[in-house]
Amino acid sequence: MVGAIEPNATGLGPGGLVIAMVEHDRATALQSFEQALALSPSYVLTLLLGAIALAYGGEAKRAIDYGEQALRLSPAQDRMNFYSHHWLSIAYFLTGRYEEAANAAHRTIQSGPNFSILHCLLAAPLVELGRLEEGKAAASRVLTLQPSFSSAGCCAALALAAALADLLQETWREAGLLT
Repeated sequence: MVGAIEPNATGLGPGGLVIAMVEHDRATALQSFEQALALSPSYVLTLLLGAIALAYGGEAKRAIDYGEQALRLSPAQDRMNFYSHHWLSIAYFLTGRYEEAANAAHRTIQSGPNFSILHCLLAAPLVELGRLEEGKAAASRVLTLQPSFSSAGCCAALALAAALADLLQETWREAGLLT
């Protein structure tokens, strides 16, 4: 007879992300992340994956908590910090912390300059800060990297919460990214 399998943070964190992104069951995903962190509070991967699901799901404050905690636990030059900054840019944007959102987006672009979504995440706070020309330049970079970009398609592919998708699409339109 096989014994019961004990839950562990290594499986619960990625499992939570799959539940959030594929099943769109954010409540169950959050339970998975919380259980993983109860087992291993300093497991940075769980914090990163949780920040993804929380940010995309529109739970900005909790995503900020997860992302900032991941940065505190990681060495300054850890390449995984790219992910914390990515999701912090979304969460900061959603909470109206536009300067912080733009700074976080800039940090992600330094690590991954050829990812179109990163330039999208820079364009949005720049528009909100009134830096429209810079926002348009970021939008232009998106279209250079991904000529077939669709804001609606991007939001759907990432399973963004409706409130977040609406905010992003509004700023992207102003920056010149057509839906």
